[in-house]
Amino acid sequence: MKVYLSADMEGTCGIAAWPETERAAAMDYTPYQKQMTREVAAACRGALAAGAREVLVKDAHDSARNIDPRELPRNTRMFRNWAGDPLSMMTGLDQEAFDAVFFTGYHAWAACSGNPLSHTMNLRNNRVTLNGRPCSEFRINAYTAGYFGVPVALVTGDEDLCRSAQALIPAVTTVPVNRGRGGGVCSIHPDAAVERIEAAAREALSKAGDCRVPMPEHFRMEIEFIKHAEAYSKSFYPGAALADSKTVAFDSGCWYEVLRFCHFVLSG
Repeated sequence: MKVYLSADMEGTCGIAAWPETERAAAMDYTPYQKQMTREVAAACRGALAAGAREVLVKDAHDSARNIDPRELPRNTRMFRNWAGDPLSMMTGLDQEAFDAVFFTGYHAWAACSGNPLSHTMNLRNNRVTLNGRPCSEFRINAYTAGYFGVPVALVTGDEDLCRSAQALIPAVTTVPVNRGRGGGVCSIHPDAAVERIEAAAREALSKAGDCRVPMPEHFRMEIEFIKHAEAYSKSFYPGAALADSKTVAFDSGCWYEVLRFCHFVLSG
């Protein structure tokens, strides 16, 4: 049994401000880089204790060089930095057979009040919707897991993100560690987060078979950019069109084509 783990940072226990997620702000960043590593390590330990023989960890935040691999169990591998392919935060999922996907440190979608750092892929858009619903990075990456037929078994991060994960995949195991309020965050103790994540990972793997991602037959993504000029520029992606002066829309029945659109228009 093999697990794929995608690790973001803005949903790490206690994070409340951008400098805590940025390598250049070492004094703010270092404690939360260590907590991100601890939470990833806890999820790996739980998976291995539940019978996984290996975990592939994708560092999926900003530089993708945040996690200290020395702190992870030996039966883990690490994918660091960005490959540059449309899978983005899920690079490597298409290269091997996996039995479950875990997400740690994930955060709420753009404009959601559940996290003061809420966003979807970048800070150049006001909102992203998928089939008319607010779209988080979790939802994008969950559909990528579903595209490859891998169940999503564990999600950790802020409360709103965890609730949305359960709405999409009712059997998924979640560990909410933060609750946003305005520009602030109320979090559980970082040691409690580590303990809960390790226990949840053990539980999650036993229920992975019930955590298949329901895949829509058709996808419509809309991105409302902050600047109308960027929307105009991105609307020239093949198959895309302006829905209004700031919004680019794209329709497809193939999820990989939506990922390709995201690669060049949303994250590019």
